[in-house]
Amino acid sequence: QVQLVESGGGLVQAGGSLRLSCTASGRTFSGYVMGWFRQAPGKERDFVAAIRWNEGRTTYADSVKGRFTISRDNAKNTVYLQMNNLKREDTAVYYCAATRAGILVVATTAYDYWGQGTQVTVSS
Repeated sequence: QVQLVESGGGLVQAGGSLRLSCTASGRTFSGYVMGWFRQAPGKERDFVAAIRWNEGRTTYADSVKGRFTISRDNAKNTVYLQMNNLKREDTAVYYCAATRAGILVVATTAYDYWGQGTQVTVSS
């Protein structure tokens, strides 16, 4: 059974940094795409970033380009989201997700597995 467990969320001041982790288990993820999404109160769940597990190709939402970096450690079965220069509008619950699609996709409906989420709160 596939399991995704996020960690690393918390409270940070605007301009600060956080690194989220997503540890995956239950199968090998070769050929998968791993994604990060976020959902603010009263809003839809939005795409943030994704990475192809094999060669590490990435894609980002425009709102986070230049500030966030997605990466993975194959040996640890872990995906990271380094978030720098955080803004108040980055406040949300952040979710890790995995898809067998094999190509970089941004739609929530394309992802097969989801973590439970981790809260990120950015204060001014």
